[in-house]
Amino acid sequence: MNFADSEVVASILKMDGYKLTDKAEDANLLLLNTCSIRDKAEQTVRNKLKNFNSQKKENKDLKVGLLGCMAERLKEKLLDEEKIVDLVVGPDSYKDLPNLLDEVEHNQRAVNVILSKSETYDDISPVRIHNNGINAFVSITRGCDNMCTFCVVPFTRGRERSRNPDSILREINELNEKGYKEITLLGQNVDSYLWYGGGPKKDFKKASEYQKLNAKRFSDLLELVATNFPEIRIRFSTSNPQDMTVDVIETMAKYENICNHIHLPIQSGSDRILKKMNRLHTRQEYLELIKKIREIIPNCGISHDMITGFPTETERDHQDTLSLMEEVKYDFGYMFAYSERPGTYAARHFKDDISPKLKQRRLEEIITLQQKHSFERNRRFINSKCSVLIDKSSKKSDDYWSGRTSENNVVVFPKYNFSLGDVVDVKINECTTATLIGDIYKVKV
Repeated sequence: MNFADSEVVASILKMDGYKLTDKAEDANLLLLNTCSIRDKAEQTVRNKLKNFNSQKKENKDLKVGLLGCMAERLKEKLLDEEKIVDLVVGPDSYKDLPNLLDEVEHNQRAVNVILSKSETYDDISPVRIHNNGINAFVSITRGCDNMCTFCVVPFTRGRERSRNPDSILREINELNEKGYKEITLLGQNVDSYLWYGGGPKKDFKKASEYQKLNAKRFSDLLELVATNFPEIRIRFSTSNPQDMTVDVIETMAKYENICNHIHLPIQSGSDRILKKMNRLHTRQEYLELIKKIREIIPNCGISHDMITGFPTETERDHQDTLSLMEEVKYDFGYMFAYSERPGTYAARHFKDDISPKLKQRRLEEIITLQQKHSFERNRRFINSKCSVLIDKSSKKSDDYWSGRTSENNVVVFPKYNFSLGDVVDVKINECTTATLIGDIYKVKV
């Protein structure tokens, strides 16, 4: 989401006369787009600011701004805590950047962190700055109404609201005309996409009967994108188990250009911890959804988010997580030790009572198990043919391309005479826990 937001910011500033530079030392405006999901992310930002100190001493005209969730969470405090910072701008206030920069020029405190119930930036054509000309992010929703007790996002990004589907199709059409091959539809919770004419999702019940009858849900949007752009591969992230409906899975199965991969966070395998997290689904409901996905899309890649060390987590709870992983056998996952976030329900009501040492041991066990499953899942591709979209050179060798399968597996293979953006058939010969290694079926010379 921050990658996509940064591209919106770049577009707003470009319209105000700014130009992008690849080197921080050449800039007279530095903006850090921040995350608050874990404490480590905020500490990374503070360390980054220290690196800018010497640069600001050398360049008296340099302005430094903090954007995003950390800005929204700390607001004016950031100007006092980080003297190097000149302006603080929340995720819904980027259109105000030109005015705020003018305030900075007049030595005023420049802060705008007002959350919006309607802003989706659907009138902005993002400047693509974090891309390879092959893949692009397209935001479809903003905010989150799911009040998970560990999560700061509802407080930093506000209420769920969805973007006009016409503006989404317009943006994808622009990408298509520029030769992009793959887009990822983004939202804190894409399954909650609901367009009924604008406004927060929570107000849908107040909509007219006409609006309700003509409302577009996520499966409708997926179908619109898939049918309008059959030559573009489509991904989406992130899904919430309680909101994912069967019609989304059926739509994925219906269209070949929708990739067979679902990122489906669970956070814990323990019903007791899930309830304490305010995850509005049970372990069994989650497993039934996994079963349904694999019935409809047998080879679907499934990944997860997992938090270990949540307050009061017992060894039994931890074993429940490991047993759920054994039952699902995810392709890959994002695994973290619990990090208390100020202002959340968990921070206000639950004592962070799991020691760092115990969190680390449990995290290592989860990571080790996931590596085992990733290797097992990758092995199923050996001696099979995979369709791969080339999106970069291999990190380990300039003689190899790297690309991804529909299931989101990374594949490396010899370059031959292929180019970025080509879709090629690769025979998989071997694998690691993270990568499929192969060669193409027929070399074109």
